[in-house]
Amino acid sequence: MNIRPSALVISATDWLLLIALSILWGGSFYFAKVAVLEIPPLTLALARVLIAGAVIGILIRPLGGAFPRDLATWKMFAVIAALNNAIPFTLIVWGQQYIPIGLASILNATSPLFSVVLAHFATRDDRVTPGRALGLIAGFIGVVVLIGPDLLTELGKHV
Repeated sequence: MNIRPSALVISATDWLLLIALSILWGGSFYFAKVAVLEIPPLTLALARVLIAGAVIGILIRPLGGAFPRDLATWKMFAVIAALNNAIPFTLIVWGQQYIPIGLASILNATSPLFSVVLAHFATRDDRVTPGRALGLIAGFIGVVVLIGPDLLTELGKHV
């Protein structure tokens, strides 16, 4: 696959969208940590997924999309929704009852790293190349640096 160098240029709009996404995604850890003190984890995760589904439902037509009409596609969506949203969000919120939000967000940041490793073993066409291996090592080192010894001392303590 050839990628033109011009395809790798990030515009100011792209940077703003990335910053907005970072604030929204990072903020969700803070709000989940606060909310889980009063709302059970499963209820909180369900609310998060329902709100996202409602937003998609409202925006799909104005943005030119359409919902699928066949049952097979909806079954695939259900599996993807469970594996990518419902189960992870529930586990993240449940875990936030016991660990600090900083550690939760850093551990969640390892998801792409584990996805690369899983894809290597689960697919034939997405192998770990030397460049990807270097990226994985750098990513894991970055996570270790971010976690640091201070956050590790919090493990096992019920916060």
